[in-house]
Amino acid sequence: MGVLALALGALTVAGIVQLWHVYVFAFLFGSAAALDSPVRQTFVAELVGDEDLPSAVSLNSTSFNAARMVGPAVAGLVIAKADTGWAFLINGISFAAVLISMSLFRRAELRMKARASSSESGFIDGLRYVWRRPDLRGILIMLFLVGTFGLNFPIFISTMAVNVFHTDARGVGLLSSIMAIGTIAGALLAGASRPRFGSLLVGAGIFGIGCTLGAIAPGYWWFAGALVIVGVAALILMNNTNSMMQLTTEPEMRGRVMAFRVAVALGGTPIGAPIVGWVANRFGPRWALGVGAASGIAALIVALVVMGRHPPGRIDKMNLPMARTSTGW
Repeated sequence: MGVLALALGALTVAGIVQLWHVYVFAFLFGSAAALDSPVRQTFVAELVGDEDLPSAVSLNSTSFNAARMVGPAVAGLVIAKADTGWAFLINGISFAAVLISMSLFRRAELRMKARASSSESGFIDGLRYVWRRPDLRGILIMLFLVGTFGLNFPIFISTMAVNVFHTDARGVGLLSSIMAIGTIAGALLAGASRPRFGSLLVGAGIFGIGCTLGAIAPGYWWFAGALVIVGVAALILMNNTNSMMQLTTEPEMRGRVMAFRVAVALGGTPIGAPIVGWVANRFGPRWALGVGAASGIAALIVALVVMGRHPPGRIDKMNLPMARTSTGW
């Protein structure tokens, strides 16, 4: 990812970047993320163990979103004062800190987990495992809805900031940083309580309300306030799905299940982005946010259906071999 950022930055600074270059880099970056994200998320459990996993997921998201508070604002200033290419170059250089931190891992202290054996039917085995679990099916459907149509924040923020409130790159960066305040709060709230299916319902509902408030916001700062609500809801939803799917999955199937989660949560966004972008271009940015609001409400309905068919007590205790032994659920 660092090399890709540096290469794109170099092409941009040199003034030879073309649109097809951006498409290629986006594809390569997505391919790298597809390898990185499932491993990184399951690796958290090997660092801290299942008993501390919800808190670890929360702290991980908090540190990530704390960086998001600073990063977009700095990027906006760099773009305004220098050039977009320099923002990419600085991003690429920042990966050196990640590589250094990884070199300092104390491998002897890792809590290794059982792993599924490699086989040609690995994908099918993982799919069957998820399909016979109504709680996992419901979570993945909710993630698909919100991830595909609701997590298009770059489109929402940039189109609203530029086309509705007529601000520049600094205004866009500030909105991203303000939203990160909400995501940090959501991460802390998610880590302060046990992950339950009801939390997903609450997160989806608040997400829909936040997007609705953003769509009807009469001014820049009203919109910024709505983004805080959206950020809180998004992290409550995403962190709880992460913790629930890891804690309720057999260790040997955890990697495959988390791969499905990442594929649905992140893979859906590129599918929905052209749709949301078309809505913003054809009907206006406020209607694009309305699509995000609809995704949250649809996810809430899915949660209600799952909880209606399977009482909350059964869902929260369903297939929890790791959670029962370590947290007493």
